[in-house]
Amino acid sequence: MKLVVIGAQWGDEGKGKMVDYLAEDADLVVRFSGGANAGHTIKVGDQTFKLHLVPAGIIYPGKTVALGNGMVIDPESLFQELAGIKEQGVNWEGRVFISDRAHLVLPSYKQEDQNMESKRARPIGTTGRGIGVAYSRKADRDGIRVADLWDSVVWDSMKEEDRKWIQPYKNLLKDMKVNMAGFMMKNKDKQVLLEGAQGALLDLDHGTYPYVSSGISTCSGAALGAAIGPKHIDKALGVFKAYQTRVGNGPFPTEMLAEGSELDLGNQLRELGHEYGTTTGRPRRIGYLDLVALKYAGWVNSLDGYILSHLNLYDGFDKIEVCVAYEIDGVETIDFPSSTVDLDKVKPVLKALPGWEGKVGEARCWDDIPEAAKAVVKFIEEYTDVPVVGYSVGPLRDETFMKEPAWIKS
Repeated sequence: MKLVVIGAQWGDEGKGKMVDYLAEDADLVVRFSGGANAGHTIKVGDQTFKLHLVPAGIIYPGKTVALGNGMVIDPESLFQELAGIKEQGVNWEGRVFISDRAHLVLPSYKQEDQNMESKRARPIGTTGRGIGVAYSRKADRDGIRVADLWDSVVWDSMKEEDRKWIQPYKNLLKDMKVNMAGFMMKNKDKQVLLEGAQGALLDLDHGTYPYVSSGISTCSGAALGAAIGPKHIDKALGVFKAYQTRVGNGPFPTEMLAEGSELDLGNQLRELGHEYGTTTGRPRRIGYLDLVALKYAGWVNSLDGYILSHLNLYDGFDKIEVCVAYEIDGVETIDFPSSTVDLDKVKPVLKALPGWEGKVGEARCWDDIPEAAKAVVKFIEEYTDVPVVGYSVGPLRDETFMKEPAWIKS
């Protein structure tokens, strides 16, 4: 079975934790897109793992992971990350493979990335790690893939400083590289977990362009990045938070900005949810749960189910407000706009749902969830037409449960 897990918002939804949780029943975990700009935080017992390039399944002993075609890889960052988890007791040798079609991020790309950002009329808020440049070179057919390091024509055409920089990593990469299509064919009968990066609203085609990532962060990217056909994907799940966050620039229709109680609520949720970037440390922007955007993400990803995280942050609140429509120039719509001009004009139409007694954070199954919180979930399901099949109610692995089994075909 092939199971895809993606973010259904602007990233930072808790995908890494859910991939780690679901990896227990997987044989192989494949990260299909993105680069070192992604950040997955996983807490197991008293240990905290922060991953940027390595698929989250690596924390489980004996699990195999692969970095797919759709990724752009900074070898220095990769091997620093592997060394870091090795120090934390994770023996990764022989369990990490890299597609030889994945593109490389060279040192010069980072400075170029930062220079491009400084000259943009519409600054993106990039992390400056050279990710966008690597994807641009790929599209221009001028990039360097893992496989190209052993192509004498490509190698000789590279700048001397780039060759000198990458030379120490060549033998390490040689031992880990695979022909991804052949690798996946050999593993065709295995339980494969396909791990996305960023979120659906940051997708290059479906996101809030140009304030998006340069890779494919929707489910369609799983087929491309893992070198499988779309018919091989059996199920797709999207992770979302009970509120909205965003890092960097770009439209954010439900952002909590109004002085007074709204701004206080945003600051409270930021602190309760520790909403600071894993990669950058930047404080995340906070907003009301946006059901217009969530329904859109469910549609463009053909999601079979959602996994809801951070609902526990509303324990003890009198109410939870969610966005059910956009008002643009006095006209209401439930369609997610393509234009950033329209998105910037949005006045969110909010619906208040009653809070609850009891604690979602103490739930370990659906029956444990307070009735008023269940009503919130049911409202989300009816609005989006996608069932909520799993829950993350805290940062630890055992603070996670599924209402419906993930590893059963829809």
